[in-house]
Amino acid sequence: MKEKLNARIVIIYLIVIALGLVCLLPLWNIVAISLSGSAAVAGNKVGLLPVDLTFGAYQKIMGDSQFWRSFGISVLRVVLTLALNLVLIVLMAYPLAKSKRVFRGRTLYMNLMIFAMLFNGGMIPTYLVVKQLGLLNTIWALILPGAVPIFSVILVMNFFRGIPKALEEAAIIDGATPLQVLFQVFIPISLPSLATVSLFSIVGTWNDFMGGLIYITKAKDYPLMTYIQALNVNIAEAIKNNASAEQIANLAQLSDKNLNAAKIMVAIIPLLMIYPLLQKYFVTGMVVGSVKE
Repeated sequence: MKEKLNARIVIIYLIVIALGLVCLLPLWNIVAISLSGSAAVAGNKVGLLPVDLTFGAYQKIMGDSQFWRSFGISVLRVVLTLALNLVLIVLMAYPLAKSKRVFRGRTLYMNLMIFAMLFNGGMIPTYLVVKQLGLLNTIWALILPGAVPIFSVILVMNFFRGIPKALEEAAIIDGATPLQVLFQVFIPISLPSLATVSLFSIVGTWNDFMGGLIYITKAKDYPLMTYIQALNVNIAEAIKNNASAEQIANLAQLSDKNLNAAKIMVAIIPLLMIYPLLQKYFVTGMVVGSVKE
């Protein structure tokens, strides 16, 4: 019996490793392409190892002062968006998690939210609103249009509704106010769901480049994704700008294909650094050690 159990565990591990490789091999190929010369990339000679190793694509991206300015803008955008999202999500989800008897307007608000989620205002009306408010070319033009992610509100609301009422009733009996119940009971218990919607917010905000194209007209104020998607290999422009012979030689080793691969790697590295910090909350129990109804 024990041998059969061990065999099953080995098979499960092999399946997990195989699935992990299936997910990682394409990413590893992108890494190899980003480090390969343009001739090898154009000839489809790159597999899992770089051919004609070169760091020119990364040097072009990271050697530009505008890259670091755009990187700072994106970090600021992610931090402000995440903070605003979490505040609005929690403050909306908490009352909506109440029953109709406690919050009589709940059904109306829920219908309005679902309608807004399915039928949003659209790109042009949103742009006109942002323009009329004088927010173009500001960081708030990149933040406010996505300030209330309704899907995340619904996720957190459903999580709040699953919290045992005995916990809330016990806190009220001890003299806690509604805000104290929210911040001292609901939020500590809800860290897994808040971590999930935080990851949604971080990934969505970091990867968004359309916002920069729509609301920002000055290239110096582009967020990182908008900036790097506009990068390309242009030797003629480099010659026109009096680039050195070494710089032109480095550009000659690049193509748009391996530059695009380097863009992908630069874009995902910050996300890969953030995920391990939030991972522990995804495997945490919903209400560990709490009163069960």
